[in-house]
Amino acid sequence: MKTKQVIYDNYFDLHSLNKYSSVMALGNGYLGVRAAHEENYTGQTRGMYVAGVYNKASANDTSDLVNLPDISGMLIEIDGKIFSMLEGDVLSYQRALRLETGELRREFIWKDKTGARFQFVFQRFVAKNQLHLLASKVTVTSLDQPARIKIITGIDAQQTNFGKQHLIEESVRVFNEEILQGVYQTTETGITIAIAASIHAPEGSRISFSAKNRQLNAAIVQDIEKEEPFVFEKIGTVYTSLEIANPESAGLADLEANSLLGYEALLEKSTSAWQEFWLQKGIEIQSTDAFDQTAMDFALYHMEIMTPAHDERFSVGAKGLTGEGYKGHVFWDTEIFITPFHLFTEPETAKKLLRYRYLHLQKAKEKAAQNGYEGALFPWESALSGKEETPEFAAINIRTGTRQKVASALSEHHIVADIAFAVVQYFQNTLDEEFMKNEGLALLKETAQFWISRAVEEGDKLSIKDVIGPDEYTEHIDNNAYTNYMAYYNVEQALYFINQFHDADEQFVSRGKDFLNCLYLPKPNENKIIPQDDTFLSKPEIDLTPYKQTQGSQAILLDYSRAEVNEMQILKQADTVMLLYLLPDLFPKEVVAKNLYYYEEHTIHDSSLSKAIHAIVAARCDDEEAAYRFFKEACLIDLGPNPHSSDEGIHAASLGAIWLTAMFGFANMSQVAERLTFNPKLPKNWSELTFPLTYQGRKLTVKMTHEHFEITKLSGPDLDIEINGREYRLSDRVEDEIKK
Repeated sequence: MKTKQVIYDNYFDLHSLNKYSSVMALGNGYLGVRAAHEENYTGQTRGMYVAGVYNKASANDTSDLVNLPDISGMLIEIDGKIFSMLEGDVLSYQRALRLETGELRREFIWKDKTGARFQFVFQRFVAKNQLHLLASKVTVTSLDQPARIKIITGIDAQQTNFGKQHLIEESVRVFNEEILQGVYQTTETGITIAIAASIHAPEGSRISFSAKNRQLNAAIVQDIEKEEPFVFEKIGTVYTSLEIANPESAGLADLEANSLLGYEALLEKSTSAWQEFWLQKGIEIQSTDAFDQTAMDFALYHMEIMTPAHDERFSVGAKGLTGEGYKGHVFWDTEIFITPFHLFTEPETAKKLLRYRYLHLQKAKEKAAQNGYEGALFPWESALSGKEETPEFAAINIRTGTRQKVASALSEHHIVADIAFAVVQYFQNTLDEEFMKNEGLALLKETAQFWISRAVEEGDKLSIKDVIGPDEYTEHIDNNAYTNYMAYYNVEQALYFINQFHDADEQFVSRGKDFLNCLYLPKPNENKIIPQDDTFLSKPEIDLTPYKQTQGSQAILLDYSRAEVNEMQILKQADTVMLLYLLPDLFPKEVVAKNLYYYEEHTIHDSSLSKAIHAIVAARCDDEEAAYRFFKEACLIDLGPNPHSSDEGIHAASLGAIWLTAMFGFANMSQVAERLTFNPKLPKNWSELTFPLTYQGRKLTVKMTHEHFEITKLSGPDLDIEINGREYRLSDRVEDEIKK
């Protein structure tokens, strides 16, 4: 296994504090911790989150992923003066997130105003091998003279979600002059959270404890000699009533069992779990630009730490567990952009993400009924309850003082078909008949019922009216191509699997066939362009060049109102291109290429989901230059130079899309007639691509260069595959090679 990449932050910069707090966040799918500096800086957002812990601050609010009490923060005094990198001089500085081990390390030399120099090393990790455990270590060395070090740290429950307080302090305790514990409860959902931390100070330190203003603290004071390191360790646990009846006792027991092992021993165990992850799921890229490998490693790391693989009751929020953007809500991003990674590496995790939807099927049926439809209408934004969590209004317009209504919950219904699409993908990959007969078929039938009831008659055709497709700059339109084709696929697959599993429902089958026969599906016009909706191609065009140069910033909304944007050929992301990615065999290659270029010309790429999908479709159209350029630009969404790109959390779906680009663009993998196929489109800059796959019970390794293609079956029965149009039978011999 090639050594995994490191994410560096080489300059202390107040403007990028929150970006790197997201980018360098730590986690394990249960627990996420932002990489905020231990010492406080104005504007810095601390954050610790547990999957599934949501709460409403008031009755009229939507649920927030609760920002829990902080245990990473520290107030450090040196010779009676509070330490800050804004005071004195920073002589050297480096912060590194080691993706191979999941450890964050900050190391620098700082000179105070008297000229005395100090070396600081801060280390921390969230355990990969134990869901509830996290640890930190601080080493301070005075390089020039004796000094007095004081650290105040503990459990800080003054944290809020952008000012909204979600927790009641139930109790704070100190046990055995070493362990701090705070117990809290969410105000609306009634979830109990128990946070504990053990203090390991150097021998001879003076330790005192205090509790005031929602802060439970330990103060550690020690005098040190020149070049004598002061080493302080803090081991913590987080438990909630979502997973255990008595989180207080469980947290203390866990802490007592682990804290005496110390930071380094615990890190070693966590590192072993990370190494296993990289062996099983890592991708290796030989490229002329090492950044390509860095971006891929970064994407895989974050997809692992954002996914609550331990519990099917939870799913992946749009920012993972790295920040409060979108309130931690779950969107279509999970099924379309993140689930495929798990499906092709660890299908059981993909199954749990689909089970999350199944467990909330009743709430989706209730939403459909409330809106006058049959079947299941899944919320545009979800949290713990399964109810719609989309805010009714957006932010206040500071010029008019009015709030704009958010239409997504009312009209952005394609999420229904997206979930159905993921169900079919899961079955095709796993052949899990038990799932399909139960959860899968229920999801397919109820989502199909929704579309059958959602369509309206217009002459001899059925239309789907007043929708929003993936392109959110075009609202309240009729017959959106993406929505209509995906709805057709949804109903078609429901009928197919009803027949496969002999689920007798004659009335549904009859209505479903009528729907398929009558649904209007936009066809390419004389210029081979598929109309995005009934009116898009008739709208006026403007020069989008200046807005493409500031993509991702929504700068166009500073010059035009949303209503004006809606009436022009302006796209946040091209949902017709998205359709061509998901259903690549709908149209001939020439039509796909024509639509890719037409719609890209009208797309600002203000959505982080956009670039990677364009990369995939461009690769399939043999436009290698555009595909690689789009891929590189997608990789820069979180890792690029914009100091505020990820302030409220990483872009979970765009990271999933980096993996998608390698698999479905450059390796050009697909499934045709129950057969796994490859038609590689490797960029010129890449000399080799190697990745693991799990497919229909087989463990595979794929390796490709520009000259040859090799696939090795590590386990499972024989497999029929297709490479560049030629069929092969992959036998049990693991040394088999298949070359172009």
